[in-house]
Amino acid sequence: MIVVDTNVVAYLWLPGERTGEAEAVLRKDPEWAVPLLWRSELRSVLAGWLRKGLLGLPAASRIAAGAEAQLRRREFAVASDAVFGLVAGSRCSAYDCEFVALAEELRVPLVTSDREVLRAFPRVAVSPGRFLRG
Repeated sequence: MIVVDTNVVAYLWLPGERTGEAEAVLRKDPEWAVPLLWRSELRSVLAGWLRKGLLGLPAASRIAAGAEAQLRRREFAVASDAVFGLVAGSRCSAYDCEFVALAEELRVPLVTSDREVLRAFPRVAVSPGRFLRG
């Protein structure tokens, strides 16, 4: 099991230059875990694609439903105290720290491309490329 951030989920479901990498991460470890927050973050990503005309409404709904089905039973609540402790010791947002807190709680890596998270939490956060090489 690994924790993935919303960008990794989006890379998997939205065609782009990082889709292949996200697919490889999924092949290496298909048991992805996420904090409950991921749904709102993915909706925000999809909304951006909608507004730019890169995606139609039916496709956005289909992608959201597919991602939700993939991650069903792998969504976890995260303790506020754990998140605030991570926020206090870093420059990362509370949103980002939810993913870190979940990875720490589950004692698994967090796969992310977020440079600030990778820099602030090197013990738990790993880039997709490094995860694939490891």
